[in-house]
Amino acid sequence: SCLCGSAPCLLCGCCPSAKNSTISRLLFTFFLFLGTLVSIIMIIPGVEKELHKLPGFCEGSGSVLGVQSHVDCSSFLGHKAVYRMGFAMAAFFFLFAVLMVCVRSSKDPRAAVQNGFWFFKFLVLVGITVGAFYIPDGAFTSVWFYFGVVGSFLFILIQLVLLIDFAHSWSQLWLRNASESSAKGWYAALCTVTFTFYAASIVAVTLLYVYYTKPQGCTEGKVLISINLILCLIVSVVSILPKIQEAQPHSGLLQASLITLYTIYVTWSALANVPTQSCNPTLLVRNSTSSATATEPLTAWWDAPSIVGLIIFILCTLFISLRSSDHPQVNKLMLTEESGAGAGPGEVERGEHRAYDNEQDGVCYNYTFFHLCLLLAALYIMMTLTNWYRPDESLQVLSSPWTAVWVKICSSWAGLLLYLWTLVAPLVLPDRDFS
Repeated sequence: SCLCGSAPCLLCGCCPSAKNSTISRLLFTFFLFLGTLVSIIMIIPGVEKELHKLPGFCEGSGSVLGVQSHVDCSSFLGHKAVYRMGFAMAAFFFLFAVLMVCVRSSKDPRAAVQNGFWFFKFLVLVGITVGAFYIPDGAFTSVWFYFGVVGSFLFILIQLVLLIDFAHSWSQLWLRNASESSAKGWYAALCTVTFTFYAASIVAVTLLYVYYTKPQGCTEGKVLISINLILCLIVSVVSILPKIQEAQPHSGLLQASLITLYTIYVTWSALANVPTQSCNPTLLVRNSTSSATATEPLTAWWDAPSIVGLIIFILCTLFISLRSSDHPQVNKLMLTEESGAGAGPGEVERGEHRAYDNEQDGVCYNYTFFHLCLLLAALYIMMTLTNWYRPDESLQVLSSPWTAVWVKICSSWAGLLLYLWTLVAPLVLPDRDFS
């Protein structure tokens, strides 16, 4: 009953105050993290060598594309393994997204599948993963790359929504504490954090100009950095305009500084994929036919943007699993309830947002949307672990395409526009409630 029941006893023993719906989301997130850990292990050099033993995983993988039947793909076996783990996790969450369509309450028999049978779910995930490693390569890696690009772009947008919501909630909390306690320490903390974020952003922009541009050439990098810098300045100025402050008293530079810092990170991540060696010092070409790269450690392509992206991924998925927003508009967008199903009247009056065990009158979150978010997260982490690199047609060289650069840059622009809309929306649509 511990593994197959609706509330696993081990987790309930560790977290006695947690509700069943929260436990379910955490366990699905644990499955995602488990798959991520396996993916990380598979790109370790010693494990990459062992992948040669998988039947059909390397030798003969290029025959479908008309190249020679024995391809030396040892330089990116880990890359292909991560793609298959990403496919397995995406298929697992897509299966549950389809199964949970239109589940309205725990009275639906499918709700028991969502909140229980964890041992069998684990077996299903293992089975899909094993099957994924027997997929003939052929065009699989090339096609699945584009699935990963689209899914990653959508997940970055979800990250931006959660980041903007977090920034607004953070500012409101500190300003409320400052007004209630009449203590200047909260205002000092607000100013300190804001200054730190802006200082880090300025330093980061300077480093981007130094390392990712040259006095002669590298025009694309200069333009992209400059555009994002100008856009960040615009949203920072707009956030403190009198009209904006009048419509949204809690709007301020804390939110703008956090969005600016994240935008600069996304710009850095995009520039790390520019396929020009002279303009990208972090560019790594893994060529299985090059003797120069044969002696290089296979883990060298784990760069700093990937590590930061992995940390943001972990925080974002935990955020999705544990929390409902304080803002009704975000709850509507993310398909979570503003107040938990089964909440008592006192809890509703206090505005508490929690996931409750009693979902007979309505679910606390949209099951299908939750699984789709994890599906997109699986695709995002797959692209992050592989640095958004893809093999060429000969399946012998991993290269960084311009596609990755433009997807990341466009996501940064979308995030800035989304934040700008949260500032001007009360002025553009005065009849709507944006409290």
